[in-house]
Amino acid sequence: MTIERIGDHILWKRQPPAVVAARFAGWLVLVAATLWCFEIMTRDTIWSFVLDAPRQGADLVGRMVPPRWGYIQELWWPMWETLNIATLGTMIAIVMALPVAFCAARNTTPSVLFVRPIALFIIVSSRSINSLIWALLLVSILGPGSFAGIIAIGLRSIGFLAKLIYEAIEEIDASQVEAITATGASGAQTLVYGIWPQILPAFAGVCVFRWDINIRESTVLGLVGAGGIGLNLQASLNVLAWPQVTLIFIVILATVVLSEWVSARVRHAFI
Repeated sequence: MTIERIGDHILWKRQPPAVVAARFAGWLVLVAATLWCFEIMTRDTIWSFVLDAPRQGADLVGRMVPPRWGYIQELWWPMWETLNIATLGTMIAIVMALPVAFCAARNTTPSVLFVRPIALFIIVSSRSINSLIWALLLVSILGPGSFAGIIAIGLRSIGFLAKLIYEAIEEIDASQVEAITATGASGAQTLVYGIWPQILPAFAGVCVFRWDINIRESTVLGLVGAGGIGLNLQASLNVLAWPQVTLIFIVILATVVLSEWVSARVRHAFI
């Protein structure tokens, strides 16, 4: 049935049988596809383990409580290292993302046909690979340690920063740029006085937001040998030291909450 309003009256119309049959067939195909996907995804599932999961989960939580508070002395330096990985990786990404963003924006790129596609390819390539995968590759190339983590965070962040910055560049008020250009200003002066002031709030907000994200991502890079508190987490998991794992989770949560507060304050100051 369909509804058609004529003035103050509502007219109900019966749909043609072919439309009803087509909709029914569409829903039937959707349900069948959902059931088929579910069957594929759960083909290797051992349902006895799933049914036993609540008991196993409760047992694991019981082993994780209370946290081993004395272990916190071992976490100060790894957490500081994690913050440095996130911060330095973000700074590297900012330096590399700015020229990529200007090359990707239609109103600032030197060439729409050649330079812009290359910049967009860099953005897509960076955003397509997770920081953990970057870390795996870099650890095998550079060896384990914080340096591999910093580069991994930087490579992952280039695409995120460049994409949002180039979109901000394309949304600037062109009349301001034209007014400055009409005074005989050079390209650099137009950039500094016409474009940069317009994108500065978005630039600051995006950079701080990415730094906040990178703190979260850098906490797990140690799982693949890229430094930070993830190394302690991996070591604790390997020896089943669940009270230490709980404390690491608490420290990570407190750090993320603090970084969220700092990023919110900085974004509020610029925007």
